[in-house]
Amino acid sequence: MNMLGSGREVAENKLILLYILDRAAMSINSLQIIKIIMENRLMNYFLLQQLLSELVEQKMLTTETIENKTFYRITESGSNTLQYFISMIPYGIKAAVDKAISELKSQIKNEMNIKAELVPESENQFNVELSVNEESFPLINIKLAVGTRKDARLICSNWEKYSQEIYAEIIESLLKKRD
Repeated sequence: MNMLGSGREVAENKLILLYILDRAAMSINSLQIIKIIMENRLMNYFLLQQLLSELVEQKMLTTETIENKTFYRITESGSNTLQYFISMIPYGIKAAVDKAISELKSQIKNEMNIKAELVPESENQFNVELSVNEESFPLINIKLAVGTRKDARLICSNWEKYSQEIYAEIIESLLKKRD
């Protein structure tokens, strides 16, 4: 038997990694993945590194390096593969990963200071001030004029719940090449 285990074990372990990144629904760094894997005793460190490399080579994952940290994100191909073979992952492992991802998102949210403030200017105009700060570093600050209190409240609510996704969408839109 090879160092990685049987073909079925390798496939299951790759699917577990795809499942982690799919459930995260955002880029997560290698240390965060290692923590989830090790705390749940899903595989050893060396196997994890080998399988992450293989998944990147197979274009199931993409990587990005920011400030000497490698971040992983699932690709469309990885997501499609996971959906097709998700039944190969035991229920208990999925439940453990879901719990770990929930805790990770909570931790990330706590590390970031997210603000959404409604400021009435007049009877028919409301300003919304949105921001995300990581420690003392501002990632994004947005000030919007909104016509109704209802819209302003909805914007604030969406920002508080989905600021990471909205931030990613804004950056993606701003980086989009336009002719």
